[in-house]
This record gives sequence, structure tokens and C-alpha cells, in this order.
Amino acid sequence: VKKYDSVYMDPREQENDWDRDLLLDPAWEKQQRKTFTAWCNSHLRKAGTQIENIEEDFRDGLKLMLLLEVISGERLPKPERGKMRVHKINNVNKALDYIASKGVKLVSIGAEEIVDGNAKMTLGMIWTIILRFAIQDISVEETSAKEGLLLWCQRKTAPYKNVNVQNFHISWKDGLAFNALIHRHRPELIDYDKLRKDDPLTNLNNAFEVAEKYLDIPKMMDAEDIVNTARPDEKAIMTYVSSFYHAFSGAQKAETAANRICKVLAVNQENEHLMEDYEKLASDLLDWIRRTIPWLENRAPEKTMAEMQQKLEDFRGYRRVHKPPKVQEKCQLEINFNTLQTKLRLSNRPAFMPSEGRMVSDINGSWHNLEGAEKGYEEWMLNEIRRLERLDHLAEKFRQKATIHESWTDGKEAMLTQKDYETASLSEVKALLRKHEAFESDLAAHQDRVEQIAAIAQELNELDYYDSPSVNSRCQKICEQWDALGSLTQSRRESLERTEKQLESIDELYLEYAKRAAPFNNWMEGAMEDLQDMFIVHNIEEIQGLITAHEQFKSTLPEANKEREAIQAIQAEVQKIAQYNGIKLSGGNPYTTITPKTIDNKWDKVEQLVPQRDQALQEELAKQQSNDHLRRKFATQANIVGPWIQTKMEEIGRISIEMNGTLEDQLVNLREYEQSIIEYKPNIDQLEGDHQLIQEALIFDNKYTAYTMEHLRVGWEQLLTTIARTINEIENQILTRDAKGISQEQLHEYRTSFNHFDKDHSGGLMAEEFKACLISLGYDVENNKTKRTGQMDMDNYRALLVATGNSLGDAEFARIMGIVDPNNSGVVTFQAFIDFMSRETTDTDTADQVIASFKILAADKNFIMAEELRRELPPDQAEYCIARMAPYSGPDAKPGALDYMSFSTALYGESDL
Repeated sequence: VKKYDSVYMDPREQENDWDRDLLLDPAWEKQQRKTFTAWCNSHLRKAGTQIENIEEDFRDGLKLMLLLEVISGERLPKPERGKMRVHKINNVNKALDYIASKGVKLVSIGAEEIVDGNAKMTLGMIWTIILRFAIQDISVEETSAKEGLLLWCQRKTAPYKNVNVQNFHISWKDGLAFNALIHRHRPELIDYDKLRKDDPLTNLNNAFEVAEKYLDIPKMMDAEDIVNTARPDEKAIMTYVSSFYHAFSGAQKAETAANRICKVLAVNQENEHLMEDYEKLASDLLDWIRRTIPWLENRAPEKTMAEMQQKLEDFRGYRRVHKPPKVQEKCQLEINFNTLQTKLRLSNRPAFMPSEGRMVSDINGSWHNLEGAEKGYEEWMLNEIRRLERLDHLAEKFRQKATIHESWTDGKEAMLTQKDYETASLSEVKALLRKHEAFESDLAAHQDRVEQIAAIAQELNELDYYDSPSVNSRCQKICEQWDALGSLTQSRRESLERTEKQLESIDELYLEYAKRAAPFNNWMEGAMEDLQDMFIVHNIEEIQGLITAHEQFKSTLPEANKEREAIQAIQAEVQKIAQYNGIKLSGGNPYTTITPKTIDNKWDKVEQLVPQRDQALQEELAKQQSNDHLRRKFATQANIVGPWIQTKMEEIGRISIEMNGTLEDQLVNLREYEQSIIEYKPNIDQLEGDHQLIQEALIFDNKYTAYTMEHLRVGWEQLLTTIARTINEIENQILTRDAKGISQEQLHEYRTSFNHFDKDHSGGLMAEEFKACLISLGYDVENNKTKRTGQMDMDNYRALLVATGNSLGDAEFARIMGIVDPNNSGVVTFQAFIDFMSRETTDTDTADQVIASFKILAADKNFIMAEELRRELPPDQAEYCIARMAPYSGPDAKPGALDYMSFSTALYGESDL
């Protein structure tokens, strides 16, 4: 059957649904009569009336005009109340004129045919009204009314099995599509899983009854007519389905509004979680720094080497174990901060400002203070160890010399105070005098040792030796005893000299022996003291100097031996003369206590100490050679690692500027590059081990390299941090590109232009360079719009500034700089640059959009109730809004009303919540 002639012209398409020369299919006409009648009554009942016969009840035009007034909400001209045909025609014409005034082109429909009860024309006119007032405004994704309604049905029924809506006739015969539409919007009304495709009558009747009972959609068709018709009438189906669309349109708007609000709130909740994570991580890191700095700044020295070495070992543990995780936390904190700021910019949110004292700059400042304290701490401990080593050496030397001196002075006071000369013979007195002279010579020889003891005690005091009181006490006792010995010596000499005049005999030979034996004995004692003297050296040159001095000492031994033999020859001569002259010696040499046996014993001791000294010096030489090997080993590796770190830093600098390929390719390459750097870590660990060996060996200098372990540690940490930041920059660019829909070609164009004006490859643009970059990309800073003008270099840009009086949109450019450089640093980073370009060229959700969405949920009220939020939003997001919305205080406020407008604007930083 052909369709009617065109009776309605849509602004976008023409619906050709009737051919006035042919008859309507009887089955279709029956369906249309029932559907159109029910549709008209669904509106007429609002005016308290209805129709029974569609072609009869509209003949006088009165109910037709009333129908148009109800569905349009407008007043038509006053109808004529007469019963004559002319009155009826005039009323129908008024209705048709109103339809035509709404942009509807009526073809071949006249008032006379309606007044005459022409069923075909009457149905065509009603279909025209349905199209104009019920279907025309339905549009999904810029489609026509019919296509829009069909697309809406397809989307709503897509999840349901056995439903495939392709048209407005056969697709609806089994009734499942009607049930799916209802279940999609009101799932509590229908148990869809119990419906069967092979039972269309049950399905259709179920949908019609539920729609009429719960949705206020009158039953417009009979299930039997649809099932028993090969192809149900399309217009009847469309009319009935449009009632579903209008019934659910409010829910559709609410669903769309709720989805928008949920999306915005989800972004806000995620950002708040990121902010909380940043605050906690920053707080923990700052607390750790605050706890660590006082420890590093504590310069209270320990009393012993063992305590200071333990302190140094604790510091090494801090550098190896405790600090590296904090370095990673600091780097991760900066990465999290940058990622959070990027997400906030992409979601059109205000920038995140950490709480006071937790800014990235605050953390960097605290970290700088930490490293400052750390740098001086290790140097101080090494100096303290050196000082304690020196103190221990001096203290031991003091004790050794003091013991030797105290051993020598033992009994000397008793000897000097005896009165033996009073009963002695002349020879004995002379002997006593000569003996005393020898003692004075010996006393003078010991003066140097006493001065050395006093000097060592003074140095220990100056170096703040912890046991200085006992040292001072012992030194004071030695000095006082030395003064007493001096006084007693002088007193005894005076006594002997008074007696000397009475005594004339003296054994010159004994005297000569004593005079030569005493200095030789002192020389041997000094030699033994020197051979046993402790020494401390720090390099090969110093130990070789000691070895040379020792060799020189050994070269004097033959001459000393000759002196020993000469002294022993004197004693032999005494024995020979006594024996020859028959003199009986009454004991030893009266002028000295140094016997030949004493000289021989001491000489033997000197000969024993010489090889022991040789061995000690050679052992120290081997130790210094080992230390020199440690220095060379560390220097060899450090001279490789240091330049390697510098090279990698320079390469990263070039990579961050000269990146090629897609961002994903760059990210893969950078991560591979980062892995290659991480794989170099064993070399750093090896250096740390070598450095620890050097410190344990108390090596404090290294002439073979300019690199220190501290220098290399800092360089390694900076290298890891720099590559991590570079990777994070690419990740943020990918995030920006995907969120804003920026193409790879646009990003390449941005990067090329940015690098073109970044003349010094610093990774940032000064204000003048940035302005030139914008102009080169076609951004009109005068009119705030983008136009392609080709790239411009800095020389042409400066010429343009001169030609225009340097006034290219000062106000607009100041606005832009406030966006890309909020901290007024004078430098624009690439990330800030692409954030700005993406913001200017893409759309984002706004506060107005969110307010409009809340207004839909609130049914056009200026406030929203908590129960409305709980009904329309998921539970967590509903409670999120309720907790943060302020009470509404407008003129139409009511108890429990919430202010969604201020909440929405606060999300975008436009007001304070």
C-alpha cells in the first residue's frame, strides 16, 4: 500500500507518509485509529474531556482546538459556537492555521474534509500533530526526529538479550522491546528474565498494562492486532514509543546530570586523596629531616678512638641504609606533586597549595640544610679521629718517657742527701766529688728529657686530652722532683768541695773512665729510647724518611763500638795497674756506677733493638704501600665513574630537549636509558666498599684523584633524580595529550617551536622567548585566538616588536603569563606551555555546567535536598556532596536545603567553599 501524500514538513526532513489517492491498509487503519485516539485522550483528559470516534468528534473543530491548546500550552483564537457547517469549517481552519504557524506544511488537507468526517484525512492531520508536537523535538546526536527516536530506543535496549530494534514495525512484534524500555528505566516494575520470545501476546500485554498502571501511558494498541499483522503500523508504534520517550525524558536528563556530577566528584575525590598522600609523605620526610639534622650537627667529641670510630660507623650506616630510601621518597614526592598539578590543570581545578611548610621548595630547603650538616659531619669526625690518634700517641709517649725518667730518678734524692763524705778518706772524698761531677753530667743530660715530658704534657692540654688531669699531676710531680734534685745536687757539691781541700788523692784513670762512660751510657740509653720510640706516619714518603734516618743511625754503630772498646780498655788498664802494683781495689769505680758489665748489657740491648726497629719500619712500609694501593684502586674507579656521571647528566639534558618519535617511544627509550643507569649501580657500590676500606685504614688524602666519595654520591643521586623527573615530564605530556585530545603532530609542533626559541637549551623560555613562541604558533595575543602564520624566529619577532611599538597585547600576554608562570619566576617550562595550549584549544567541564546538572537534579530549584542527592547519586558521592555543601540561605530557603551553586564554583576555584 502506498503512503499518503506529504502532510507534514520537518525543518530537517520531509515525512511522506500518505498517498491521498490510495486507501490505507485496513489493519494499519485500525491500529492508527486506536493509537491516535488514545494519544489524543491522554492529552484531552487534562482538560476534562475525551473523544470516542476520531473522525466524528473533531468535525466541529472544538475538541481539535482544545487538543492543540493542551499540547502546546498556548491559547488559540476564540472558537465559534454555532452549529452550522460554516462555523465548523471556520473552527477547523483556525486549528489548521495554528498548525501551519508552527512551521508545518500541510498538503492536501482541507477543513471541509475534516468537517465531512473523512477518516483518512483526519488520521493524516492527527499524525501531523503528533509529528510536530510529540516527535519533532526528539534528536540524538544531530539526527532527524525519527532517526533520533530510533537511536534512543537502540541505546536503551542494547544490553537486553533477544532485542534488536532496527525499525518501528517488525522489531516490536514480540513485545520484548517494550518491556526492555520499561525495565531499563524502572527495573522494579518488570522481571525481564522471565519473559519468553515465543510468547509475544503475554509480553505485549505485560508492557501495555505496566505502562498504563505505573507510567500513566494509556494503552494505545491491542496486542492481538500487532501479533496478527505481518507488519505493524509504523506510525502507531512511533506514537506509542514517543510516549515512553517523554515519560522517561525527565529521568534521562536526571541521569545525564547525575553522570556529569559523578564524574566531577570522582575527579575531586581522587585529587583529594593525592593531596592527602602528598601531605603525609611530605610531613614524614620533613620529620625525618628535622630528627636527623640535630644528630648531624652534634659536634660533641668522644673521649676515645673506639667511640669516635663507632660514631663514624653509625654515619656510614646512615649513608648506606637510611638516606637512600629518603632520596627516593623526595624524588617520588616531587613526581607526585607534578602529576597532581597536571591532573588539576587537566580537570580545570585550581592548583594544589600544600599546607604551610610542606611546599616542594620547603622540602628542598630542608634537604639542603640536611646535606650541609652531613657534609661537615664526616669531615669533623675524621678530624676528631686524627686528633684522638695524635692524643693517644702523645699520651703513650708521655707515659713512656715519664716512666724512664722516674726509673732514673728513683733513689737519687737518698743518694744526694747521704753524709758519707764526713768519714771518708781523702781518696774517697775525691772519688765522691768526681762521682758527683759525673752525676751532674748525667743530670744535665736528663734535662732534655724533662723538657720533652713537660712539652708533651702541654700539647696534651692544648689538644684537650680527656685524661689531662692525671697527666698534669704526673708532670707536676716530675718537675717538682727535678727541682729538688737540682737543689740537692748543688748542696752536695758545695759540701764535697769543702772537703776536697783535705783530700788530694784521686784516681785519674777511674775519673777518665767515668767521664767517658757516662756520655756513652747516655748515648746508649738515648739510642734505646729512640729505637723503642713509637712513630705514626700517613704516607710512603714519611716512612721512607724514618727508614733513611734509621740507616744513618746504623752507620754510626761501628764508631760507637770503638768508643765502647776504648772505655772497656780503660777499665782493663785499671785492673792491669792495680795488679801490677799490688793494689787491692776496695770495690768499684768510685766516680761512677756505670760498670763495664752495664755498658756491655746495654750495648747488647742496642744490638737487639736495631733489627726489631728494622722489622717495625718495614712492616709500616708495607702498610703504607697497601694504603697507596687502596688510594690508586679507588682513584682508578673514581676517575671512570665521575666522568661517566657527568656524561650521563649532559646526555639527559640533550635528550630532554632533542626528543624524537612519539611520546610513547620517548617514554620507552627513557625507561631503557634509566635501566642502563640503574645497572651501573654496582660500580657505585664497589666505590663505596673501596672508600670504606680507605677510611678504615685511616687514609685521609688521595693525590691520585680529584673526586671524593661525597662528590660522587651527590652526582649519582642527582643523576637518578634527573632521569626520573624527565620520565615524569613525558608521562605528564601523555596524560595531557590523552585528556585534551592533542594529536602527536600538535605535540611535535609544540616541542619544535619550544626548542626553536630555547636558545640556551635550558628547558625553559623567558617571557620574550615565550611570546615569540606563541606568535610562531599563530596565537594572536591581541585577540586571544589562534591562527596559523608560520614559525617566526627571534630576530623577526624583535623586528615585529619594534614595528608595533612593543605592544602586542600587553594585557592579554600578562594574563597568559599569570597562567603559565603563577610564581613569577620569569621562566616558562615546556609542561606549563603545553598545558596552556591544550587549555586554549580544547573544552573542559566548567562550574556553569556542573551547576546546570545540579539544577536538573533539583527540579529547577536554587537548592537541593539531601534526599534528592541520595536518590540520584551513588552513595559515596552523595555523602561527599552532603558533607561539603553549605546550607542554602536564599529567599526561598527551607530546612535542610543545600547550596549546590557555591559548592560547584568552589570546585573550580572561583569562590571559597
